Amino acid sequence: MAASRPERPSQQLSRSYRMFVRNPSAPPINPQIVEALSQVCTSTLGHLRDYGFPRGLTPNVRPLKFVGTAVTVRLPHLDSTAVHVAADDLRPGDVLVVEQSGDEHRSCFGGLVSFTAKARGAVGAVIDGQINDIEEMSGYGFPAYSRGVAAHTTRIAGIEGAINVPVSIGGVVIKPGDVVFADSDGVAILDRGEALEIADLLKQKEDAEIPAREAILAGSRISDFSGAAKFFA
Repeated sequence: MAASRPERPSQQLSRSYRMFVRNPSAPPINPQIVEALSQVCTSTLGHLRDYGFPRGLTPNVRPLKFVGTAVTVRLPHLDSTAVHVAADDLRPGDVLVVEQSGDEHRSCFGGLVSFTAKARGAVGAVIDGQINDIEEMSGYGFPAYSRGVAAHTTRIAGIEGAINVPVSIGGVVIKPGDVVFADSDGVAILDRGEALEIADLLKQKEDAEIPAREAILAGSRISDFSGAAKFFA
């Protein structure tokens, strides 16, 4: 039997310099946060602040709504090894958040990964790239925000990846354990320490619109309610 060939120095270096990081997931967010944010809209927050909204993402289905704990993954473009490992570790209430190092054209998230995420109890995904197997994923009823749908996918290359590290998605830095607040209008990222206060503020703002609708039906003007009218006086 022929002896195995010794590894070349370049192969040895390749093995030793592969970069994988696997940090533990942050504690799940308080269920009160989930309940409170589930009663309000991301667009109401959009009336009040400009930051925390990842740009360029669209949902795979509407209507949708999910609130959960960010489990973050950073990929090196082609290699989705870390996504598969992170998917196995997902817990009920988690949201898988994936940065693809600026590669907006490949898909790292398809049918079997979405099936795994749903089976583990994850409530959604936010992918800074494309998704694939869209009909299969829709059949599972698993909601995801992404940059679109593509057949061109990543590979299990074993090169590099990081789990539960800060990532950048559409201009927003997302930390492990952040609150991912999503509905049919979009996605917002909140610090868990501010989430309940923000939810309460959004509820007050939305409740204030109820009498305004009644007044508009009775003949009042939206421009009076919003304050726009004074600029045309």
